[in-house]
Amino acid sequence: MSGLSIIEHPFLIRIGPVLSDPLVEIIRLLQPNAVFSKGISGAGEWAVRYSPFGYPSFCVVMDGSCRLAVDGHDSIRLEVGDFILLSETPAFTMSGFEATTPEMIDSEVAATRSDEVRHGRQSGPPDVRLLGGYFIFNSPDAGLLTSLLPGLVHLRGADRLTKLVAVIVEETREWKPGRELVLSRLVEILLIEALRSAPGKDAPPGLLKGLADDRIVAALRKIHGNIGYSWSVATLAKEASLSRSAFFNRFTRTVGMAPIEYLLSWRMMVAKRELAKRGCRIAEVAERVGYGSASAFSIAFSRHVGIPPGQYARECWVTQDGLNA
Repeated sequence: MSGLSIIEHPFLIRIGPVLSDPLVEIIRLLQPNAVFSKGISGAGEWAVRYSPFGYPSFCVVMDGSCRLAVDGHDSIRLEVGDFILLSETPAFTMSGFEATTPEMIDSEVAATRSDEVRHGRQSGPPDVRLLGGYFIFNSPDAGLLTSLLPGLVHLRGADRLTKLVAVIVEETREWKPGRELVLSRLVEILLIEALRSAPGKDAPPGLLKGLADDRIVAALRKIHGNIGYSWSVATLAKEASLSRSAFFNRFTRTVGMAPIEYLLSWRMMVAKRELAKRGCRIAEVAERVGYGSASAFSIAFSRHVGIPPGQYARECWVTQDGLNA
């Protein structure tokens, strides 16, 4: 039964092929947590201009409509049921439909407010009501990982995401046992649901565009399914049923980086995760990510990260001790 998995559970027995899912692996490596959320509304003549924030943010439109203009993207009219995800949240302007000078808002200061924010006319029913929030990626490679994802995801009629955001907001409003773990898992689900619903073929170069390409996704699954294998452009091209040159050009154009560059980056990210585990053995990490010896791995890691793996591990453990103190 090669290539099959049997999962036994009191209520479930499933037999099926084991397939690596690069999207899930990247979300797990991002380590999203520390979720913050609040309500936002606007009425009458209003416009606000938020400074660049840097953290990923999201919102859903619960009632009404408004306009959103994110730097680097076309202006969008937001309607009821729309969902927005900004992987790094650059500067943006949100407004009603009457022309007015935007009020400048410091995103860092605004993020500290937990009460509902009302823009424009303060009395009477709002013209638009949104639920929004942001979270933090704990991964030391968050910048590289988010570069593989779309900067802006806009989905219409996202009922599942609307319900999910409502649950996240509810969970953030009061402290319950297991709250942080629940929120972390909810955000992981939110990210996966949003990204798999986004149109991959029209996405900018990155992981989603790669996953939407029948040839490139075959190579991506092989890389993520066996990161320790000695992959070459030729062997990956064979998996994609393309010539070596056609595969190299198509992968680079679609994912945004060359195949071996992608493989090396992924190996180093996995190595960092393993090294952060207390008591890890460098030789075992080296083997896990495809190096024949600890010395070869140490040279590659030092060149890529800037410090030897042993030092990186010790610094991670010191940080963990400080957080747990």
